[in-house]
Amino acid sequence: MKMILASQSPRRRELLERMGISQFEVIPAEGEEIIEPALTPAELVETLSRRKCAEVAAAHPEALIIAADTVVSIDGRILGKPQNKTEAADMLAALSGREHVVYSGLTVFCGGETVTEHDASAVRFRPLTGAEIERYIATGEPMDKAGAYGIQGYGSVLVEGISGDFYNVMGLPVCRLARLLARFGVDTLALAAEKEQTR
Repeated sequence: MKMILASQSPRRRELLERMGISQFEVIPAEGEEIIEPALTPAELVETLSRRKCAEVAAAHPEALIIAADTVVSIDGRILGKPQNKTEAADMLAALSGREHVVYSGLTVFCGGETVTEHDASAVRFRPLTGAEIERYIATGEPMDKAGAYGIQGYGSVLVEGISGDFYNVMGLPVCRLARLLARFGVDTLALAAEKEQTR
């Protein structure tokens, strides 16, 4: 079965490979990600992941397609990817010394059926100084990440604790994805075992 990841995120690609899935194409959805303030964070990420999936499925209806979208939420404010360094600094200052929630929407399409779910993880930042925020932004890492940080990279030194799926904070809740794929007959552990035996 042809499998497509509808995302250009190198982190999502890496996580699929960690799950044992090595045979897949990357075909990013090109539609604009529009944050709709009337939606809750959970509704928003589900909506955006469905749109991405539908766009790619329209061109590849024979494939199994995986799409995801991630946002950060704090005080009812939704944080996507920062547009510039000033916005990144504002986001990091808002997260400093506080807990926020990371939401990822996940949509899988196969054989004409579409399933959408979401996951949520609470993340607590240590207090940050203005100088620390500037130095972190100088690494370049915040600029393509929801909430302006990457927990798997340099941003790991900002995080005091997490409750929920760590990989959800990276942008792909792998435990939930494995369960969704199983509904379509894809056993990720069997794929991982086969991958290791052929090395």
